[in-house]
Amino acid sequence: MKKQAFPWRDFLSRIAVIAVPVALQNLLTTTGSMVDTMMIASLGQTEVGAVGLCAQFSSLMFSGYWGFVGGGMLFFAQYFGAGDDEGINRSYGLTLSFMMAVGLLFGAAAVLAPDAVMRMYTDKPAIQQIGAEYLRVVGFSYPLTVFSMAMAALLRCTERVRIPLYGSLTAVITNVLLNWILIFGNLGAPAMGIRGAALATVTAQAVSIIVVILLARRSGHRYLLAVRRHFGWDGAFIRQYIKKCLPIILNEALIGVGNMVINMVLGRQSEEAIAALAVFRTLEGLVIGFFAGFSNASSVLVGTQVGAGHIDTAYSRAWRLVYLCQGIIGLICCLLAALHTPILRVMGMTGESFRLAFGMICIYGVAAVIRMGNWTQNDTFRAAGDAVTGTVLEIVFMWVMVVPCVLLTGQLWHLPTLIVFACCYIDEPVRYVIMQRHLFRAGWIRPITPEGTAALEEWKKQRRKTAAEET
Repeated sequence: MKKQAFPWRDFLSRIAVIAVPVALQNLLTTTGSMVDTMMIASLGQTEVGAVGLCAQFSSLMFSGYWGFVGGGMLFFAQYFGAGDDEGINRSYGLTLSFMMAVGLLFGAAAVLAPDAVMRMYTDKPAIQQIGAEYLRVVGFSYPLTVFSMAMAALLRCTERVRIPLYGSLTAVITNVLLNWILIFGNLGAPAMGIRGAALATVTAQAVSIIVVILLARRSGHRYLLAVRRHFGWDGAFIRQYIKKCLPIILNEALIGVGNMVINMVLGRQSEEAIAALAVFRTLEGLVIGFFAGFSNASSVLVGTQVGAGHIDTAYSRAWRLVYLCQGIIGLICCLLAALHTPILRVMGMTGESFRLAFGMICIYGVAAVIRMGNWTQNDTFRAAGDAVTGTVLEIVFMWVMVVPCVLLTGQLWHLPTLIVFACCYIDEPVRYVIMQRHLFRAGWIRPITPEGTAALEEWKKQRRKTAAEET
């Protein structure tokens, strides 16, 4: 029987519907961060470095709750594909509960013990003082950020990707406007400096949540606002949720701790290096923003098909998503490298900090293509029900290769900053090869719905038959 051609036009249009709004949303967030950095840069490089290190504490919080986002999206996508409204509502309520616990914990740490947090990330007293001042205020935004992320995950998996985009657009506009008012004391407001930037962030997050809820209500979204149906869990459902999510949660937590160790080493470099790293992290968000679009596309386009029992469609989409993501990320990195001079100048980089920031962009430009391929594969595996393979590989290589190399080069041998920075990506090529083998062997397809489970057995039989005929 002649094999049907892959429906590229339909595939690309579906990716565009999901990935483009998500990419635009993240682009807006990154643009807001860049404007933040530009405004804070007028206060000095020490302030830029301090806020950059505070962002690393936010990243640690991200690692704490992102495991629940990844696990939740697995359930959202497969239940949506199977048309199981009750499953979507219960899994969202459980996901939100776990995520909010993480947000409240980190928010309390930032507000109540900011000095201890800053001492963990750097040994520079001036940076510690400024960062603590920022954290005392911005910590109130952490639970709001987590709530916003939970809503966005549900809306994207249920094909309402534009609502989080509008929420982000509102947040960026609010943040930039309030930065201008509160940092510099415009329109009669007091000049609050770094505290003004933090207060603007808190207010922008609150406004974004209000906008998302109002738009969801207006559109009649039947999951986000069904509060009474979010908490009807039983023991069997909780056990299934934990079983699927635990590998993802452990992965994100252990990777978060590993990244914290890496950031502690980088936070003990020169002040110019700390400032350069803060600017680089903002630009990295541009690349990750586009990647997040493909990540969500893989979760939805693959996960829904697995849940609905369309296994062959899920498999044929998966590997194409990986290569499309890598190609687009490569183009973005090239563009970023070509425009580095005006971008770094406007973000306050000069002299040694400029040289280091450009070096980081060049190193990352090579590593990102492989890194994002790994991330897309891992997200695809998770959406299809395999939360273990990518988790084990990421944890093992982080702690066996990356962390030891960074510690040796940065703390023991005191090698140049760019060598230490390059060690952060030393494991990516090895993991890529292993994950490619797993991708094409299709062992990652593990449905949680009855429709998917029944279809998988039939698909495996047909695949074995086709392989036998070809040999």
